[in-house]
Amino acid sequence: MDSDERDEQRIVWAVVGTDIGPLLLAATPEGLVNVVFHATDAVRDRSLKQLASRLGDEPVEAPGSPLLAEAIRQVEAYFAGARHDFELPLDWSLISGFNRQVLRELASGVPFGSVVGYGDLARRVGQPGAAQAVGVAMGSNPLPVVVPCHRVVESDGGIGGFGGGLETKRKLLALEGVLPEPLF
Repeated sequence: MDSDERDEQRIVWAVVGTDIGPLLLAATPEGLVNVVFHATDAVRDRSLKQLASRLGDEPVEAPGSPLLAEAIRQVEAYFAGARHDFELPLDWSLISGFNRQVLRELASGVPFGSVVGYGDLARRVGQPGAAQAVGVAMGSNPLPVVVPCHRVVESDGGIGGFGGGLETKRKLLALEGVLPEPLF
């Protein structure tokens, strides 16, 4: 069995440099399974340990893996301004129930350059009183950037929270033309 065949049977990962800092990308044979912000050594190691625990297999660093190649290409194109939509197979196994329903709606129904309110997203999934639960779903998103939780904002015009930090959210929204570029 060659190395490509072994990679196809496990969790593979790579760290990609971006305008918002290093991102850890992890994939399984089913698709991209995890994106982690600020992937310093400590964050990376903790994230990989959690992945191993949750998925039952030890992640292997494999930046050249066919499972990751397209994800890396599309993430780099997104940050270069050359891609607006991700067209990747996604492995949703790290999320379930209401959170998965909300994130799938977000991925398919909130395009590049637009935003949606927490309450609006709750209504879209048939739970009009669940704005806070939508916020919890955004905080548990295992695939940020690709599943664009940065596009969910407060109904009063506030930016809302963000697991990657508010400065990261501002940068992503500026990249998409929703907010002006920061002056400094």
